[in-house]
Amino acid sequence: MHQRDDARATGKPPLLRTQDLSRAVHGTLIVDDITVEIRAGEVLAIVGSSGSGKSSFLRLLNRLDEPTRGTVFLEGLDYRSIPPRELRQKLGMVTQRAFLFPGNVARNINFGPLQRGAELSRDAVERLLGQVGLPGYANRDVTNLSGGEAQRVSLARALANSPIVLLMDEPTSALDEDSKREVETLIRQVIADTHLTCVIVTHDMAQAARLGNRVMLMQSGRAVRIGGVEEVLNA
Repeated sequence: MHQRDDARATGKPPLLRTQDLSRAVHGTLIVDDITVEIRAGEVLAIVGSSGSGKSSFLRLLNRLDEPTRGTVFLEGLDYRSIPPRELRQKLGMVTQRAFLFPGNVARNINFGPLQRGAELSRDAVERLLGQVGLPGYANRDVTNLSGGEAQRVSLARALANSPIVLLMDEPTSALDEDSKREVETLIRQVIADTHLTCVIVTHDMAQAARLGNRVMLMQSGRAVRIGGVEEVLNA
């Protein structure tokens, strides 16, 4: 049974809304008719077992993959009318592993701004690094970073584009326990400081409860439950 996330009486339109979003691969629906709304400042945690379609759903949100049916609306605008590069600036992504470019940390953070003909000042880079707990790291070569440090740089690189929504795909699952706790604490702090709207995929129910305002539970590509943290996780 599909669960549809109907508009709530908040008086505020959703910042991001999926409408009947679906994707089939070789005839198999891996994302199946998902309608959900995310409002400004909200954190939606997506949970479910391995293979439930969590990451596939996330990739549809900024067109890393294309839906076979349905669409996404960003600030009320059908995202098919937004050039993909611009869309991915607005919907930033942090992946499970930090795929950093060769060179130093500053080059990685400046990647997005340079794509649109801008370059962050040294002070702006330092502010971002301070925000993710890495002051003074601008000139460090990325090959010398720990896993936790690399994931922090990945987060700073996403924030450098000033996204209106941040998508996070299992951002701590590839880290050791100490780094996982540190990066999760950092994510919580960044969200609190910036009031950033986020969609986070996690297999960790406790992490979903710590980070999310609402939770979407997926099974076999479907959203089977959408609601408050207690309502979904304790059902």
